[in-house]
Amino acid sequence: MRDRTSIFSMGWVKMLLVFFTLFSSSFTHQVLAQDEPEYRMEAGAGIGLINYLGDYNGNLLKEMQPMGGLVAKYKINPRMAWAATFNYGQLKGKSDNSNTWYPGATLPADFSTKLVDLNVKFEYNFWPFGTGREYYGAQPLTPFISLGGGLAFANGDQSVVAFQLPVGFGVKYKLTDRLNLTAEWLMHISGSDRLDGIRDPYGIKSNDLFKNTDCYSTLQLSLTYEFMEKCKTCHNDKE
Repeated sequence: MRDRTSIFSMGWVKMLLVFFTLFSSSFTHQVLAQDEPEYRMEAGAGIGLINYLGDYNGNLLKEMQPMGGLVAKYKINPRMAWAATFNYGQLKGKSDNSNTWYPGATLPADFSTKLVDLNVKFEYNFWPFGTGREYYGAQPLTPFISLGGGLAFANGDQSVVAFQLPVGFGVKYKLTDRLNLTAEWLMHISGSDRLDGIRDPYGIKSNDLFKNTDCYSTLQLSLTYEFMEKCKTCHNDKE
C-alpha cells in the first residue's frame, strides 16, 4: 500500500512540476513581450505609379505614371491605424484609349495634368502587426484594408479641386523592430469629371456626387520609421 501511495504521490508531483514549468514559461514569454516598447507614430516616404481612369482611358494598366510622396501614421492599436498621405504625380490620357463615341463631343488628342493627392485613411490589419515581442501574438507580415477621404488638386489647362474617396488594400512587413515596408493599391473615386479637362462628354447631366466622374488608381511602396514610445504601464495594448 505504501508503495502504491508513494508512486501515486510522485505522479502528482511530476504533473504539478510539468504544469508549473509550462505556466512559468508562458508567463515569462508574456513578460518578455511586455518589456519591448510599442510606438504610437510612424512616418516615411513612398514611391509608386498612378493611373488615370476616365473619358480618355478605361484600362488600369495604360498610361501609368511615376508618383512619390510622404506618409504619416497614428497607430490606435496593433490592428488599427490612421494614415495621412501626400502624393505628387501626373495623369495622362489619349483619345485613342477611349473606345466610346461621344455624341456632339470632340476629344482632344491627349491630355496631361499634374496631380496632388492628399488623403486620410483608416487601416485595418487582418492580424495584429508587430514583432511579437512588444505585443503577444503579433505578426511581422499582415494584409490590410483601407478606406478614407481626401482632396485631389489637378493643374492642367484648368485648375480643379475635387473631393476623392480612396479605398483599397495592401500588405505590411516589419523589416526591423522600428522599420516597416508597406505595399498598397488604392482606387481614388473623385467627385469631379474635370480632372482630364473634359466635362460631361455624354451630354448627360448628373447631380450624383460620384456618378460619371473621373477616377485614378495608385500603387505605392512606402518605408516608414516608428517613433513616440507608448507608456509601458498604462497605454500598451496587450492581450
